Amino acid sequence: MADYQYREAAGADANAPLFVVFHGTGGDENQFFDLAGQLMPGARIVAPRGDVSEGGALRYFRRTGEGVYDMEDLARRTAQMVGFVEARKAENKPGAVIGLGYSNGANILASVQFAAPELFDATVLMHPLIPFTPPTADFSAARVLITGGQRDPICPSVQTQGLHDYFVAQGAETTLSWHAGGHEIRPEELREAQTFLASMQP
Repeated sequence: MADYQYREAAGADANAPLFVVFHGTGGDENQFFDLAGQLMPGARIVAPRGDVSEGGALRYFRRTGEGVYDMEDLARRTAQMVGFVEARKAENKPGAVIGLGYSNGANILASVQFAAPELFDATVLMHPLIPFTPPTADFSAARVLITGGQRDPICPSVQTQGLHDYFVAQGAETTLSWHAGGHEIRPEELREAQTFLASMQP
């Protein structure tokens, strides 16, 4: 298991949801930490720092170009992240395990879901890019919110729609929310995430 550097905030009680948040390329464990507390007050928040450097920008796995992933590295680091989240989950008895990731963070989060479908009860995937066919899996117990920009130059809308259709086909309760912009996070998608996550609060 990778010994990720991470930032953490204790939950309101031992059974509080475990909320794991994943930054985008060039971010770190602080990028969404405060936002996570606003989105899920009282949750235990864990924000791991990506351990791959791309010209000094932190990421969770290697790539050889925009949308061209090093699949061996992705598989290895996905397994490491599964172990990391499982270890944090084992430290207490969270009422639910919830993930949120943006861009590269959404990609590693989705990859973790493909590898361990039972690990997360709900996820928010903001501007994900999955340029490969995910495996068949049972997501009938999962809830997924995917957000994207209709003019996102990094994450083409057809692939965002394809990821939505994949989760639906695997049985997940899936919502897809668009804004009219590009790769940036807009207030309307944060409101969508807040509404989605509010339903996961005890």
